[in-house]
Amino acid sequence: MTSNEIRQQFLDFFKNKDHKIVQSFPVVPFDDPTLLFTNAGMNQFKDVFLGTGTRKYKRAADTQKCIRVSGKHNDLEEVGHDTYHHTFFEMLGNWSFGDYYKAEAIEWAWELLTKVWKLPKERLWATVYRTDDEAYNLWKTKTDINPNHILHFDEKDNFWEMGDTGPCGPCSEIHINLTDDFDNPKYVNAGVPECIEIWNLVFIQYNRDAEGTLHELPAKHVDTGMGFERICAVLQKKSSNYDTDVFAPIIEAISAMSGVKYDTEENKIPMRVIADHLRMLSFSIADGAMPGNDGRGYVIRRILRRAARYGRKLNLDKPFIYQLVKVLVEFMEDVFPELKHKQDHIEKVIKAEEESFNITLDRGIELFEKIAAKVEAEQKKIITGEDVFLLYDTYGFPVDLTNVLARERNLSIDEVRFNELMDEQKNRSRTRSKFEVLQTVLDYAVPDFEKFETKFIGYEKTIMRHKVNKSLRFGTLILFDETPFYAESGGQLGDTGYIILEDNLKIKIINTRWLNGRIVHEIEEVYDELYPGTLIPFTTPFIVEVDEMRRWDIMRNHSATHLLHAALRKVLGNHVHQAGSYVGPDRLRFDFSHYARVSDEEIQQIETIVNDKIREAINLNHYRSIPLEEAKKMGALMFFEDKYGERVNVVKFEDFSTEFCGGTHVKNTAQIGLLKIVNESSIASGIRRIEAVTGRGVEQLIKAQQDELKNAEQKYNELLDEKKKVEKQLYEIHFQVKLDAVSDILSEPMDEYGVKIYKGRVEASNMDELKAFGDELRSKMKEGVGVLFSVIEDKVGIVCVVTDKLIKEKKMSAGKIVGEIAKLVNGGGGGKPHLATAGGKDVSKIEEALRQVEDIVIKYL
Repeated sequence: MTSNEIRQQFLDFFKNKDHKIVQSFPVVPFDDPTLLFTNAGMNQFKDVFLGTGTRKYKRAADTQKCIRVSGKHNDLEEVGHDTYHHTFFEMLGNWSFGDYYKAEAIEWAWELLTKVWKLPKERLWATVYRTDDEAYNLWKTKTDINPNHILHFDEKDNFWEMGDTGPCGPCSEIHINLTDDFDNPKYVNAGVPECIEIWNLVFIQYNRDAEGTLHELPAKHVDTGMGFERICAVLQKKSSNYDTDVFAPIIEAISAMSGVKYDTEENKIPMRVIADHLRMLSFSIADGAMPGNDGRGYVIRRILRRAARYGRKLNLDKPFIYQLVKVLVEFMEDVFPELKHKQDHIEKVIKAEEESFNITLDRGIELFEKIAAKVEAEQKKIITGEDVFLLYDTYGFPVDLTNVLARERNLSIDEVRFNELMDEQKNRSRTRSKFEVLQTVLDYAVPDFEKFETKFIGYEKTIMRHKVNKSLRFGTLILFDETPFYAESGGQLGDTGYIILEDNLKIKIINTRWLNGRIVHEIEEVYDELYPGTLIPFTTPFIVEVDEMRRWDIMRNHSATHLLHAALRKVLGNHVHQAGSYVGPDRLRFDFSHYARVSDEEIQQIETIVNDKIREAINLNHYRSIPLEEAKKMGALMFFEDKYGERVNVVKFEDFSTEFCGGTHVKNTAQIGLLKIVNESSIASGIRRIEAVTGRGVEQLIKAQQDELKNAEQKYNELLDEKKKVEKQLYEIHFQVKLDAVSDILSEPMDEYGVKIYKGRVEASNMDELKAFGDELRSKMKEGVGVLFSVIEDKVGIVCVVTDKLIKEKKMSAGKIVGEIAKLVNGGGGGKPHLATAGGKDVSKIEEALRQVEDIVIKYL
């Protein structure tokens, strides 16, 4: 049977037993912040077992996507090195919610295994909890298993608990012994690969209280789980899960890509690692997870880097994992269509991460080799914590990767010293604020501090009157029993404002912060004129007033941040989630998970979506101090890295945005005015940052841009004037060079009847320049007639000059001479007696005209 047939036979079997076939829960449980990943089939039914939820059906079955990367269930370093550990696997399961119980669960399990799948009964073993005589007897009476194959075990192997308290119960495991010695009980639960558990039947019948006492549940449940990859190996008669058709297409693709055969153990291990990790990465990213530096993001990054490092053992030095995604999609898209829908996204995320890590890996491995060689040369066995820290801090080389590389060379690392250095670095970078320093002071120096409670009323009002006995002051710090001032939290800056005394003296509140669960206001130092060096006392009732305009600016930015988050998820994908923020009066900053630069087109889409929502004038719904479960049902975004109390605040803008938040917000999105994104950048691998302004901030941005434009225009005009000056100077220099041609013409005059005639060709750019040539010639001639020709824009330009004596004595005229010469080049012209210009169309006749200049001049003598 193929793996697809095995999976389908399981589901069909329980469908025929009136079970509802349900979809797999996402492998990233965003609505359960207690879990990094979905690690068991029961996760999606957790609320049923806890008694906080129900289903429309009493029986269910499914194949559940699961990830286990640590703890008792899995050791990451074993994955790929043995034949049955995996980071990602499918869990086939069936459930009863207060319906059938042990008898049916045992009977149906035996029926599927032995009658449908025809597993050899003599190789099957059943284990039960040491006191569960009911299950023991049911195995004997409801099945034909060899009674000697029913074994008792204690809590370690046969008792299931959800946590320290809550639902729990005994379980019965089914094992198959594939050794030749299949009738020997010593192999069961002994960690022998040839004798493995294939199905676990959990009977949830107790509730454990805080004292550890077990109480019978009124409704008993069944929760079973069968490892899909394991049962495929058994039914396909393979000694390794990796040899089944679940992994075969991937391994074949890796072999083809690398040119390495899947034959020796040396080659098999890296291929198994890559095949396993590809599945884990693809399913987790498809369900919304992203590589990062903490939480599930770090797990994904670590898995991806482990796969990339093993790829190097197969000479796969360039990004390659992303190319294998299509192989997985082709094989599994029918069962898990989300893989096909997110294929492009999965490939892009993996490729970006591979490219980033390859740089780190090349640099880090080179340094590691030098460090390891030095340790070996000194005949030592331990790499110092300082060297491990250098690799991590300077080169970004993961400590767990250093540890793996060290073990491959039979070395170890000084992890204790490394952790000490990490702590020292954290201490150096941690600067204690004035509030943190004063925390101890307030706890011990002000006896009433612990008893003092503060209540925030700033959602409703921004001004209120106070009495001295309703406040507590310590120098420049002051607490009120009630305050409209918002204390800095959740990325939103604290309020500022004023304390107004009865004589209208204003004392500025310059910051508001949380300290030990109380809202503390920091005030400026205002000294009493009567008592120099003494801060002014509060002896009468006073008013506290929030800087309302600043608060409005902050509220616009905070609400816009929620709309921005929703728009980012809409445009870029649901993998986007907040990684940090700043909400101040001047701007907003939003850090989020994403694998690539946000393009200009995407920025425009995001801006448009947010501004459309602003124009829609959506009303705010701010739910305060509601039960966490109620918030979950509303669809509020939850992330593993965030911690939630039993009661939470939720900000909701219709169906567009629903988030946990206790900050201050506009009542309607129209009050935001407008949002403008001003910058997008990267702040860490897989983390992007967007900065934006709203409302008055947009006005200030426009004014700043207008001022900048005016300054630029002014500078441009100045540069233009300077350019003109330089161009004029360059022109004059260039023209002076051109005028040198006049000297050549002056050196070779023609003499006719005692009159000197000067003629020649010059290079003039226009007629004004040609006239200037004429002026220059006339000024340097003592007496005579000058005629100059030039080609200007493919036409003939002519200038004629006559000295004053010839005009006076001979009645000669430059205008008459130039007019007659112009006829020779198909043109005409004229002018004054001393200087005249003309033009012609026929450039080819310039030389002929030059030869006839003397004849024409002589005519006018």
